[in-house]
Amino acid sequence: MRTLYIECNMGAAGDMLMSALYELLEEEQKKQFLEKMNHLGIDGLSIEPKRVQKCGIYGTHMSVLIDGQEEQEHNSGESGHHHEHSHSEEELGHHHKHSHSHEELGHHHEHSHNHGESDHHHEHGHNHGESDHHHDHEHSHTGHHHYTYQMIVDKVDQFDLQQRVKDKIKEIYGLIAQAESEAHEAPIEQIHFHEVGSLDAIADVTGCSLLMELLQIEKVIVSPIHVGNGTVRCAHGVLPVPAPATAHILKEVPFYTGTIMTELCTPTGAAVLKAYANEFGSMPIMKVEKIGYGMGQKEFEVANCVRVFLGEVEQEKKQSESLKEKERIVEICCNLDDMTPEAIGYVIDMLLEEGALDVFTTPIMMKKNRPATMLTCLCSTEISDHMIQRILEETTTIGVRYVNYERKTLESTFENIETEWGKIRMKISEGHGIKKQKPEYEDVRRIAKEQGISFQKVLESILKERK
Repeated sequence: MRTLYIECNMGAAGDMLMSALYELLEEEQKKQFLEKMNHLGIDGLSIEPKRVQKCGIYGTHMSVLIDGQEEQEHNSGESGHHHEHSHSEEELGHHHKHSHSHEELGHHHEHSHNHGESDHHHEHGHNHGESDHHHDHEHSHTGHHHYTYQMIVDKVDQFDLQQRVKDKIKEIYGLIAQAESEAHEAPIEQIHFHEVGSLDAIADVTGCSLLMELLQIEKVIVSPIHVGNGTVRCAHGVLPVPAPATAHILKEVPFYTGTIMTELCTPTGAAVLKAYANEFGSMPIMKVEKIGYGMGQKEFEVANCVRVFLGEVEQEKKQSESLKEKERIVEICCNLDDMTPEAIGYVIDMLLEEGALDVFTTPIMMKKNRPATMLTCLCSTEISDHMIQRILEETTTIGVRYVNYERKTLESTFENIETEWGKIRMKISEGHGIKKQKPEYEDVRRIAKEQGISFQKVLESILKERK
């Protein structure tokens, strides 16, 4: 199984994660990525990878420029973290009763420690000193434009990216906005993000989402996250590390504080990790193909970086070579006669993304000869209640029916194989004297597009080689 392991021994920030993932790309993919990022449609945005060294190790620092200025030039250079400067509506309004997240704390964020994770670009749109985390506001908040969460969503919708990439970007920003809302007890629609910080953060989140799409990862495992320690001083007092927004995002995620007295994990970094992680824990036994280093800006005794490993993890073989042990699943159905095909398609994609084993439709005729569609969702018993809830929320039906089944399946594994067009993934299902194999659709589609030949020709050629 194509697996990505993310090591967060020095925390995580959006730009560091983007830098580490960038190192895993092939050279041609790197060019495609930079071309896409530099033509997103964000005025004044440019992305530039730089080779840097930390403790004798070389890696990449992704320089995000807004109107020619790198993040640290207008943001707190202290931690390199993307601290999105956010406010509630009433704070923006008139007497700034700042309710922003630490990361966005438009306060004059002064980390009362030598912020080590300096590379996590704080998204404060202020002229902050780089090394001392003194985020002194040298301006009035009213002098800057601010984005609401909906404005950010609208901006992302305009990007020339695949829909699933845009959906992931919005999901990640939704985690940040929800955390701000909870931390400051203000509705999401009243949370405002500082202009410069928002542009930097959108670039980081977009870069990470696009890179994950290019890398075609099947499983993401994240180490326990080092969040740093101590406190951070802002205009309204001293806050603990992790910052309130980060702490909200990291609920139910394993993290630890350690002895480095600075903030190491930003809300942006925490949200990206939470959105993509399939599980948290130690590194599995894996055949590593590539390693990437995403570098921060500050120097420590420990290399200030996020490290990623890309490789294959063999799925555990069951002792029995027969069919897989019986498992229980649930089939959930409903009839729909007043939804458009596009709306039903959205529901199908949503259910699959949230863990359904399969979702399909069947054309049916209802009473009074009304043509309709029967939606069927197969899922594990553990998430059946959730699936029912989502179907009731996202479709026009007023009720569903469901039934429990037992099923047996062949054991499936993935194997990278060499073809005349390069490496592809092959899904192999076997057991009980039966063996079936099938090339991954996305790989066949990519080759057909790159080579300018038919999908069927590529598929037949690969299967012929495997006989």
